[in-house]
Amino acid sequence: MENKVGNKTSYLKQKVGFLEKFSYAQLDFAGQLVAQVVNAYLLYFFTDVALIPTAIAGTILLIARVVDAVAAPVWGTLIDMTDSKWGKARPYFLWLAFPYAAAGVLLFWAPALSMTGKIWYCGIVYIIYGILYLGINAPITTMLPLLTSNPDERITLNSWRLVGSNLGSFMVNLLVLPLVAFFGSGNDVKGFRIFIVIFAIFNCALTIFSFSNVRERVKVASSKRVTLKQSVRAMNKNWPWFILVAGNLLFWIAQQNRQSGMVYYFTYYFHNKGLVTFFNSISLIQVLAILLIPLMNKHMTKSHIWALGFAGAVFGQVIIMVSGHSMAGAIVGWVIGMLGSGIAVSMPFAMLGSAVDFGEWKSGINAAGLLTTIGSAFCMSMGQGIAGYINGAFLSAFGYVANATQTAHALTGISLDFNGATIVLYALAIIPALMYSKYEKMEDKIITDLSKTRL
Repeated sequence: MENKVGNKTSYLKQKVGFLEKFSYAQLDFAGQLVAQVVNAYLLYFFTDVALIPTAIAGTILLIARVVDAVAAPVWGTLIDMTDSKWGKARPYFLWLAFPYAAAGVLLFWAPALSMTGKIWYCGIVYIIYGILYLGINAPITTMLPLLTSNPDERITLNSWRLVGSNLGSFMVNLLVLPLVAFFGSGNDVKGFRIFIVIFAIFNCALTIFSFSNVRERVKVASSKRVTLKQSVRAMNKNWPWFILVAGNLLFWIAQQNRQSGMVYYFTYYFHNKGLVTFFNSISLIQVLAILLIPLMNKHMTKSHIWALGFAGAVFGQVIIMVSGHSMAGAIVGWVIGMLGSGIAVSMPFAMLGSAVDFGEWKSGINAAGLLTTIGSAFCMSMGQGIAGYINGAFLSAFGYVANATQTAHALTGISLDFNGATIVLYALAIIPALMYSKYEKMEDKIITDLSKTRL
């Protein structure tokens, strides 16, 4: 559907068909087939399979994410400057599908090298992987405000996307450890190699399929090629965007801290590595929360839904912490926490489109590439890096020893990391979620004004 200048109705009624919604959701499903292996198991792979010291492994994760701090705005600017026959964001799924999948394979290859060689190999490959991850993940969020200008339709599309993401994560979490054990027959290096090759192939093929079925239909009045200087203008005094970046960064630090810490928590605190797969399978309940968001949005503001998600994540983690070794308590807390984090992870992706609109409304520049890249992919990558450093620091400070019976002191550190640090980070994220309320009230006026200038 083409946009009509000055016609608000044409924007608010823009609809996206089933196949396109499915394909948009599958972009994140496909991405998780590699990304979730990295997010949930890379630190464990580094420390317990590649046998890199925990402090060094955590530092590698942090350094790689600092590099992303430079790469994120570069990718965002490249997207803004792109003017291809496929659009601005869409072509990156075609161009980067294979390089990204290949980098994921190399990351879990663990070649037989000296300790120094392994550290350099893991560090360099992880940096390359992180750069490519930003390049193929950022366009998913950048595309959302280009698929439709309708805020409600964006919420629906984002829910589809997050359902796809959660299904991809669920598949990885359910299968990774059992398949690594099956393929490796006691050799985890071999097991991880075979597993990641299979999933990387699926990742690449499904990404190309989705590329073929999504379309960019929103045309903006500003120049097709937006320079870095122009993009920065769209950031100037864009307070809703700064609020979203702060809240989303805190979320991803907390989320990744919990995700990376759980393999140590259940392996050593509960003495049952199989619980990692069990609890990850329960995580699929996040889909229920995500599917309810469009309904919740009819009765609640987006900012309040976001804050509610953080509160649920905090409450669930508190239950796990106070339950100690109680399996029932851990399950109840995990379910509540997953419902909360499912809501919390969803909202910024949909809300970033409004922040892009705000920047265009204030400056006349639609910098969807830069604003959404920093607000989503950068927050995810930097959050993962900071969380990895936190995980490694806790394990090192409390005397964790890989593949050994842990001391009481080490177990305390594992619990403080998995529970205490996660609770504090989720709780802090409630503050920016509530601050966003002021700018949410301006959305209707902004859409109406922009409908008069967009072509």
